[in-house]
Amino acid sequence: MLKEFRDFAMKGNVVDLAVGVIIGAAFGAIVSSMVADIIMPIIGAVTGGLDFSNYFTGLSKTVTATNLADAKKQGAVLAWGSFLTLTLNFIIVAFVLFVVIRFMNTVKRKEEAAPPKPTREVELLTEIRDLLKKA
Repeated sequence: MLKEFRDFAMKGNVVDLAVGVIIGAAFGAIVSSMVADIIMPIIGAVTGGLDFSNYFTGLSKTVTATNLADAKKQGAVLAWGSFLTLTLNFIIVAFVLFVVIRFMNTVKRKEEAAPPKPTREVELLTEIRDLLKKA
């Protein structure tokens, strides 16, 4: 049973999937940082210094705080700024994946379109055939 499990875990698909998940998590962290540390501050600067991650709407009268962390302690809040940031994060990830997959498909089509170079034997046989046709 242990041997069967080892054989299953070492199959190419399982290992490829594990590598994909790990790389995907790292890629997600990079994109999240790009959104939080680069894109959202630029959007905030363009819109007059707005920080979307701190935008919320209190759902009860007890919420009087001016920042999201304190407001969550006071009661129920609708953290729509965080949702906006995560939505932008998703759109960027989806777009980047689209561009990467499109590039990979273009490269793959070019590789498939190019016929393989004939071997030396085939080239010689082709030359012999062409010489026999002339004779």
